[in-house]
Amino acid sequence: MVLPLTILVASLMVFGSFAEKYEFAAMKSTGISLQRAMRSLMVFIFALAGVAFLFTNNVIPYSEYKWQNLRRNIAQLSPSMVIAEGQFSQVGDDFNIKVDRKYGDREQFLDNVVIHKKNPKRPNGNYIVMLAEEGELIGEENSNTLTLLLKKVNYYEDVQATKKKEKDKHPFAKSYLEEYAINLDLTKFNDVDVDKENELNSHNMYQVHELVREIDTLSRAFSGDISAFGDNMYFRTGIVKFNDEKVADSVAVNNPSGVLELIDTKRKQEVLSMALNNVKGTIQSIEAKKNEFRVKVKRINKHEIAFHEKFALAIACIILFFVGAPLGAIIRKGGMGLPMVIAILLFLTYHFIGIFAKNSAEDGTMHPFIATWLSTAIMFPLSIWLTYRATTDQGVFDMDSFFQRIARLFGKKDTDAAIIDGENAVLLTQSEKALVLSRTDQQLIAIIKNNEGQAYSNEVIQAAKQQLLKKGYDLENL
Repeated sequence: MVLPLTILVASLMVFGSFAEKYEFAAMKSTGISLQRAMRSLMVFIFALAGVAFLFTNNVIPYSEYKWQNLRRNIAQLSPSMVIAEGQFSQVGDDFNIKVDRKYGDREQFLDNVVIHKKNPKRPNGNYIVMLAEEGELIGEENSNTLTLLLKKVNYYEDVQATKKKEKDKHPFAKSYLEEYAINLDLTKFNDVDVDKENELNSHNMYQVHELVREIDTLSRAFSGDISAFGDNMYFRTGIVKFNDEKVADSVAVNNPSGVLELIDTKRKQEVLSMALNNVKGTIQSIEAKKNEFRVKVKRINKHEIAFHEKFALAIACIILFFVGAPLGAIIRKGGMGLPMVIAILLFLTYHFIGIFAKNSAEDGTMHPFIATWLSTAIMFPLSIWLTYRATTDQGVFDMDSFFQRIARLFGKKDTDAAIIDGENAVLLTQSEKALVLSRTDQQLIAIIKNNEGQAYSNEVIQAAKQQLLKKGYDLENL
């Protein structure tokens, strides 16, 4: 995201500096238009956008894939790095370790250690808990054993009795140890290839063609899950039994008013309770499945966002250039002052619109395509408008023109800004008046015939005609 901001800031500063030092005025006096002045940079920006796309499509997925593999393998090679401060961390298959602080040159010293150890005979519970004031990780290079030396240890064990009478007593063991050593077998940890390619799955690791396949696979699987869940809910209702024509005919003949009337009065309460429990179970299943489907939808949306982002970044580089360059030519300020402020405000607007839209798309509130391209689509008409204003030598907002247009609505005319020929008056801004009065006869003729390729207002064209009439030209012959 630094790349579009850099392009926006650089174009604003460079073109603002050109305009501030009247470089564009010198260019225009020799027949070089703003478009021609931007031409070489336009070629560079389009090339840069292509490079940005190649980077997001090739370099970023490869690096994302590599660093996640490396992180996983390093965690296996160095278990001390797995132990995070302030949270439980899995070390091996039998230990969950939490420490308040790690310190030392290799972070081998630990403070306030809490260990949950699994019982090999009962792996589904934490029946052994150890609390230690201090701890130290001791190990040697190429060793298959890592020793965790604990000091001032309180050892608690929930004894699992086999007989019912013993279980009712809730047997419990407590010990205190000045030192306690735990040897961790690192055979599995050390038998790791750092360059091993693990099977990882992330939307940031795919190229465009891989994202297309992955989105299609996820969509098909999601559709299949919905269909299977619907069929399962349908079968659970028991309605399929009534598809049997013999059962249906029997119900219809014996009691057309309903199935419940066929059941004995004593069993009606049982049937109603069973039906109510079935409905409650169905509702619970639907709620649980709804959360599962929400996660799957979010995953699909993230893949679609990643797909569109690869193109949106390249397009954003082009559009923000066409925002920054004309805006710099209009505001006529270079350097790190006003251009930097304007660029940051524009980019923050662009960036936050994109963030809010993408967050909405992940939750399914907005379509991923719209969310990814929304900020770019907002900047696109702004770039066209600014480019038009800059090429026609107009400001972002002309206050004189605005108030004069308001005055025209009320039938008022500003004679200071008008070129008058007899009883006819043409309302012009000060810049338009200066434009007409500074032109030669041939340039005025070119304005009327639109030979300069510039888009002049009707007022300027009428004023040019009046000037030529004053000088004795016959407009019909022209």
